[in-house]
Amino acid sequence: MEAANNSDMETNPEPQIIYRCKKCRRIVAAQENVVVHEPGVGEKCFKWKKRSVGMEDEPPSCSSIFVEPLKWMEAVQEGSVEEKLQCMGCKARLGSFNWAGMQCSCGAWVNPAFQLHKSRIDECHS
Repeated sequence: MEAANNSDMETNPEPQIIYRCKKCRRIVAAQENVVVHEPGVGEKCFKWKKRSVGMEDEPPSCSSIFVEPLKWMEAVQEGSVEEKLQCMGCKARLGSFNWAGMQCSCGAWVNPAFQLHKSRIDECHS
């Protein structure tokens, strides 16, 4: 009986993660489009004006995901260097991009940066 279960697991790969616009549910990215970055050291990396008052030693967390440039990103296709990223379906603001790079909320610098805010997208398992 256990041998049958093992063969089922081999033929069924892990579910793919899909990212959708929270407003209209349009697919905006997949796990394979995500650009992984090394977490930074948190707010210690930010200019003093951008730091929280009671800077604590909690591990840094990312409030965004970074993806490779995708076809639906109109501003990228038009040749802009930096711009806001809007959903193709409902025009909701999902994030922004900058070819020169951006700093993640964890403190890491991502270059080039195509940032989607986690608060504006849903993570779905297919």
